[in-house]
Amino acid sequence: MDGIRRISRRKLLRTGLGTGGAALAANLLPVLPGPQERPAWAAPAAAGGGFPDWSRFARIADATFDEDADPTRDMKPVINALKAQNVSVIELDTILSHWLTDAEFTQHLGKIKEFVGLAHGAGIRVVMYYPSLEVISLGGEKGRSFYKNGDGKSWVQRSLDGKPNVFYGSVVVWVDPGDESCWVSPNSPWREFYLGRVKALAGTGLDGIWPDVPIYFDGVLSWCDASSWAAAAFKADTGLRLPAKADFADPVFRRYVEWRHRNLLQWQLDIAAAGRSANPDLVTFHETVSMDYQYATSIGLDGAYLRQAEGVSQVWEVDILGLYDGMRHATATDWTCLISMYKYARAASGTKPAWAFSYGWQADDASLVMAELLAAGCNPYEIKSPFKSDSTDLAMRTRMYAFVAAHQERLYGATSAAAVGVYHSSSSRDFVSPSPGTGMFANAKAPTGVKDWWSGGSPEESCLQQEWLGEFRGTVKSLVFAHIPFDIVTSPGLTAADLAGYRVLMLPNLQAVSDAEAGVLRDFVSGGGTLVITGPAPTALDHVGTARSEYALADVLGFRKGDPLPTSRENRFGAGTCRYFKSLLGRAYLSATDQASADTLLGPVRAAAPAAVTLTGDRRIHLEVGRLGDDTIVQLVNFTQFGDVPAAFRTTPATCSVSLTVPEGKRVLAATVSSPDAASPAPRPVTWRMTGAATATVDLTVTQYSLLAVTLG
Repeated sequence: MDGIRRISRRKLLRTGLGTGGAALAANLLPVLPGPQERPAWAAPAAAGGGFPDWSRFARIADATFDEDADPTRDMKPVINALKAQNVSVIELDTILSHWLTDAEFTQHLGKIKEFVGLAHGAGIRVVMYYPSLEVISLGGEKGRSFYKNGDGKSWVQRSLDGKPNVFYGSVVVWVDPGDESCWVSPNSPWREFYLGRVKALAGTGLDGIWPDVPIYFDGVLSWCDASSWAAAAFKADTGLRLPAKADFADPVFRRYVEWRHRNLLQWQLDIAAAGRSANPDLVTFHETVSMDYQYATSIGLDGAYLRQAEGVSQVWEVDILGLYDGMRHATATDWTCLISMYKYARAASGTKPAWAFSYGWQADDASLVMAELLAAGCNPYEIKSPFKSDSTDLAMRTRMYAFVAAHQERLYGATSAAAVGVYHSSSSRDFVSPSPGTGMFANAKAPTGVKDWWSGGSPEESCLQQEWLGEFRGTVKSLVFAHIPFDIVTSPGLTAADLAGYRVLMLPNLQAVSDAEAGVLRDFVSGGGTLVITGPAPTALDHVGTARSEYALADVLGFRKGDPLPTSRENRFGAGTCRYFKSLLGRAYLSATDQASADTLLGPVRAAAPAAVTLTGDRRIHLEVGRLGDDTIVQLVNFTQFGDVPAAFRTTPATCSVSLTVPEGKRVLAATVSSPDAASPAPRPVTWRMTGAATATVDLTVTQYSLLAVTLG
């Protein structure tokens, strides 16, 4: 089953308070430290470049109102309750999913303005949810609808064989029986219609726009858009006619696959520009459901294409295993897939805020998911699966958001200390052994008694079955289990600056690469870096999957296409080194946790980039390391309850030791640990011991998440 099934379109009658609605407001926990009530020990916020601080430090929750809502009676209690939960940004979701006349839309703007004014009075920002390419007609299956009676029939997305991308309820969770969902082409006159409404929304005082999933929806049809509007745009951009069918052997189809990414990129940029034209301070966060896995290929939306754009970022919909079970029955490998998704989200948003869904089913699994989100550097949007209307647990949200507010500078102001990058190649994802499955997680078989499993029970959905993604995810797993800090590096728009600071760049099964990418990678090695590249056809394809006459990095690899393919090869190039392995070592580790494969893969990493911070303990403790002034920030997430097969969820505290290499001339001045698992988010001093003059070690017990800060001077 495709990942889009969990995009959480919203019901109208929601409160943002969770089960029980506004009546719970008076019974909530006391307000814990929030952004206006920062305790004395918390670091002050530093000014951020490009995006306002409120967006950099956002703690997000959903809210709505009915058309007859009274500001005092209905809106204000919702806002006050969210403030009590330490929410700093409201995602306002009302009726903009629906087919609205101009008069209805204009009238609704007044309600939005009232809500925004009340929220601002409470010190909370508001970002407006607005589907970018879907129009829902209530009762549209049998009654009037946008497709049948409006402009939908002309503006609709179409498949390569000409079918309209329109369907009726029960296909997906957010379209009720009897309702119509019509997906429109961004190349049609819908473009100006939507952009005009975005400008009108920008005039209500909103702080941001949240356009929902700008995609070529594939829930009922594949490979949209082939409307006349898209055909004209494709011809103007490439000089080619649209392909007749989906065929990865056809070079025109491969051009179409890549063109869809750029076409949707321009749509997102145009939305952001429209909002800023009416309000220069407006920010845009596009809801993005395609993560590091194969789904970006089929729906066209590649979030990494937006990485370098100013004033526009993403809300990443990071899915979980079970619609009504969360991550409660994950395997350890599934958990590393979740880590990979959150780290990809952080990387693909560049230096901008990366907001992300934090799904949960019960309080304990929800808080552990949020721990991974925080460790990756994302901003939490806490919700209960499968809809966005409820919190998994109000006390949990309040506690976790209080911790985030207290430590926001350490969470979002620190820079990564990783010396290792893992390259995520969009072109290789698209064109290396294309697979019908998404690859979202590893375990495709639902555990006994669990319904609505992510894969629908289809084995082909597993990342274990996919050649490129399996190698990428296995590389991530090997680094997580080895406690080696790393960043993900995305390929679109790659520059030398993106690789600055890394000593090693891992290129899992890198086959498809542009000439420009190859040039940046070549310069990285020549300048002293180490490349670790795996797979049977290293850089053998260009960026649209066409076979090259020669490897793009033949000189760096030290062998050519006409040579026998070596099992492994070490080649000096300039001041650096390229290490090549023919086998898919990461995929072997992903599927069987084959330690010999991991040792081979990580050998060059350990030699070229020995870690300054190390961890001794269970391999299922996730380690992240950052720098903030004189502080080394260490984040630890304990997922030791997960094994090779799904089991009942439980939280098991784990002990470990963190060791830090102290640079010459420096000494440890202080060490503190903080945790949302504790009674207070305040840091508490911890002892350290020195081994010689160069290594400081702290012993810790991690329940779910711990933040260790070591100050040097």
